[in-house]
Amino acid sequence: MNVYDDIKKGERGAWISIAAYLVLSAFKLISGYLFASSALLADGFNNLTDIVASVAVLIGLKISRKPPDSDHAYGHFRAETVAALIASFIMAVVGIQVLVEAVSSFFEGSKGTPDLWSAGVAGLCAIAMFGVYKYNVRLARQINNQALMAAAKDNLSDAMVSIGAAIGIIGAQFGLPWLDTVAALGVGLLICKTAWEIFRDCTHSLTDGFDEQRLLDFRRTIARTPGVEGIKDVKARIHGNHVLVDVVVEVDPQLSVIEGHKISETIEERMVKYHNIMNVHVHVEPKDL
Repeated sequence: MNVYDDIKKGERGAWISIAAYLVLSAFKLISGYLFASSALLADGFNNLTDIVASVAVLIGLKISRKPPDSDHAYGHFRAETVAALIASFIMAVVGIQVLVEAVSSFFEGSKGTPDLWSAGVAGLCAIAMFGVYKYNVRLARQINNQALMAAAKDNLSDAMVSIGAAIGIIGAQFGLPWLDTVAALGVGLLICKTAWEIFRDCTHSLTDGFDEQRLLDFRRTIARTPGVEGIKDVKARIHGNHVLVDVVVEVDPQLSVIEGHKISETIEERMVKYHNIMNVHVHVEPKDL
């Protein structure tokens, strides 16, 4: 299965998120009106905004499947990183909104006691969304897809929002309205933290940042390749769901072109075998006498 097939599998995860948000938001909004629960209504409207994040991820995945062209010689794989970045912005807005509403509700005081059934609806929706999260996070790790991982974290944050809503509703039943504020503050901070982590990882990738320890592992593998007498430079960058590596190695200046080419092929084979790196550009230079 090639990288484009993996991206197509990622699109399936995005579609599952969109379908789940559509069903659960409708369920929460209807139940919120029936059971007079403002927390459940807010959670339902929150899910409607999350559809935008999932659609952004879906569009990013579809663009990343486009083959290379004259303007994008390396393909369009970074579109999925841009999609994850957009998802982080939407998550940050939702997190800030949850925090603002929590503080507002604390000063406004209780607005009445919602039906206890609404807590059951919120809990059921949290379980369903957690199931979507588990599916997407497993698929994202399997295909190493940053955009789908962002969507999965968004799924988890929505499950947490529903749990917070359930805690607030239960607290209102027992005359403890402050539980709603505490739960909302915790959930809001968690969403903002997750959004920051996604934003940090995306910007690090888009600015060609790369893990130094992983780069050292690449260097060790290359240095142990027969015929390599020195390494002048090793660089790597993230391009969507795979890695591009550029390496400059030194070899015996008496070697023929064919022998130098063979060393380059061996390096490429070892990078595939030990690190699953499919895109390696090797430049061979003669070692100084």
